[in-house]
Amino acid sequence: MSIDPRVALQSLTAALEEHLAAAAARRGDGDPAVEAAFFAVADAFEVYDDSLYEAYGEVTPLEVIDEEDDEDESEDVDDEEDLELLQDN
Repeated sequence: MSIDPRVALQSLTAALEEHLAAAAARRGDGDPAVEAAFFAVADAFEVYDDSLYEAYGEVTPLEVIDEEDDEDESEDVDDEEDLELLQDN
C-alpha cells in the first residue's frame, strides 16, 4: 500500500519538529529522547522519499547515512579530492 507523499511529508515535518524540541531540551550527550527523535526523522524521511518516488518517479537530493557504511567509506575518502569537488561548484 502506497502512502500519499503529502501525508508522508507532514509526518517528516512533525518528526523534524520533535527532533528540534528534543535537541533544545537535551539533558547531555546520549540523551535517549534526542536519539529516538533522530531515528524518527530518518524513518520518516525514508517513507517520504519512497512515497515521492512511487507517486511521481522523483527523489530528494538527500540520503540517510548508515553509521556502519559511513565508517567503511571513511577509510577510502580522499579529503583533498572532496574539497576540490566542492570548490568547483
